[in-house]
Amino acid sequence: MSDTIDAVRPHGRSARAETVRSEGQPFFAARDLHAYYGESYIVQGVSFEVREGEIVALLGRNGAGKTSTLRTIARAGSPELKHGEIWLDGQPLHTMQGYEAARLGVQLVPEDRRIIAGLTVEENLKLAQIEPPIGWSLERIYEHFPRLAERRTQEGITMSGGEQQMLAVARALARDVKLLLLDEPYEGLAPVIVQEIERILEEIKQIGITTILVEQNAIAALHLADRAIILEMGEIVFDGTAQQIIDDKEMRLQYLAV
Repeated sequence: MSDTIDAVRPHGRSARAETVRSEGQPFFAARDLHAYYGESYIVQGVSFEVREGEIVALLGRNGAGKTSTLRTIARAGSPELKHGEIWLDGQPLHTMQGYEAARLGVQLVPEDRRIIAGLTVEENLKLAQIEPPIGWSLERIYEHFPRLAERRTQEGITMSGGEQQMLAVARALARDVKLLLLDEPYEGLAPVIVQEIERILEEIKQIGITTILVEQNAIAALHLADRAIILEMGEIVFDGTAQQIIDDKEMRLQYLAV
């Protein structure tokens, strides 16, 4: 794979200006990822590709390695990647720290949302825009997230769980996103708020942002996604269209219990 790359972006420079993806190279590729939490072998030889603008649902039972795979891709520090390569738009994420991957356009929205205490909604968003590359303007964010516009002066952590999830996604879009990683965006939310989050994710899909989605609500994720990947004990057991899983009740019961 490395001999298809003409150059590597120097750290700290504009990712947009230094894209070096060769013709025919996938927009995103994970190659034989092996990652560990200490001695625990969590991600066991995971390989898959994602086309630009595609939404991929990363599914599986609890403990299957979904979040660990997402965090490995984001270069989040843990789990530790001990073998494998991760490529985004011609750039080697596997050689980078988390902040370098973020500068390149990798934005992780974690399950715990990590809204910054003491800051208003708008201050949380502005903090994401302190340094380039800058993504959506505040005006564009408020157009797509009217609920946040109504609460722009409210302290972020005092909002409901669903509103905090909206803020977490909006904060990611405030950066110049190439790859959006969503970890359990529907977790713990009331059905009416899930519908609102689904509306937002549908809008993101229409815009063409490349997304990898981890979600226990498999049916909701499958209806949103183009493709589905199922993990079992840290390994991929299925990689195909989302519709294949929707249509295959036996596979859903076997691997997703739905």
